Amino acid sequence: MKDLANLGKFQNPDVTAKGEDRARVSLSNPETLWFNTGTLCNIACTNCYIESSPTNDALVYLTANEVSDYLDQLETRAWNVREIAFTGGEPFMNPAFLDMLGRSLVRGYDVLVLTNAMAPMMRPRIKEGLTELVATYGAKLTFRISLDHHAAHIHDAERGDGTFEKTLAGINWLASIGARLAVAGRVEMAESETEARAGYAALYAGHGWNIDAQDPSMTVLFPEMDETVEVPEITTACWGILGKHPEAVMCASSRMVVKRKGAATPAVLACTLLPYDPQFELGASLQDAERDVSLNHPHCAKFCVLGGASCSA
Repeated sequence: MKDLANLGKFQNPDVTAKGEDRARVSLSNPETLWFNTGTLCNIACTNCYIESSPTNDALVYLTANEVSDYLDQLETRAWNVREIAFTGGEPFMNPAFLDMLGRSLVRGYDVLVLTNAMAPMMRPRIKEGLTELVATYGAKLTFRISLDHHAAHIHDAERGDGTFEKTLAGINWLASIGARLAVAGRVEMAESETEARAGYAALYAGHGWNIDAQDPSMTVLFPEMDETVEVPEITTACWGILGKHPEAVMCASSRMVVKRKGAATPAVLACTLLPYDPQFELGASLQDAERDVSLNHPHCAKFCVLGGASCSA
């Protein structure tokens, strides 16, 4: 269905189906280096963009030493990023994850963790380690919890029966140790963003969570990434037409490190949303990843340019 919706589009990295110059984005302001800790997850969501599940190990666990190597490269390349971010899968499935957090925080970075705040995070060893990290680093460490909707039945339809209450229990525990909290949700098709934010605000108030529902960096609402929907290709002329700048697109400010199953070394990707598309793999090193990115995918248009979304804090 994707091919029918966007027939003939997103084929050539240099030109669109109409023969116009395709937009490209330079790494102009690196702010965030992402690490995908592995695609294994304790749950399998209905519309997971990365297809994480208890059995998907297409992206295998990174090691703490591999993370440290890229942190060293950040200093060598002088990217001056402010934030190290971790995603999965579920990061707390990775047995080295606490070590990764500590190694990033001790270097002075802000650290962002994307988690479902469920069973992997709630193991005694993990809770003990997180309590120590929060006590030591405070607001330098942010937990962005995946809460797809403010209503339990809609969240559970995506993530499985009972997951809403389990996630709420995890958020309550994080709040109890003074952790800095954020939420990642989705704009449900039956409601507007204004209605969604009002729903989240009521949920936060009911639990006493210190999360701003109106702040897009603290309550991040993503559109559904439906590849069957037709979207326009982004040309170089679009920047002026839309009144947008390449510097505002996610690949101007971030890169993501992954390790593919069977690979000897990790690789650096242009985009957190496209872990399996080979055209967005830039090489093994941060130096390799400094080249321009061609906006040759429907997500580039719908999610980043037209939607204006960003994964970082």
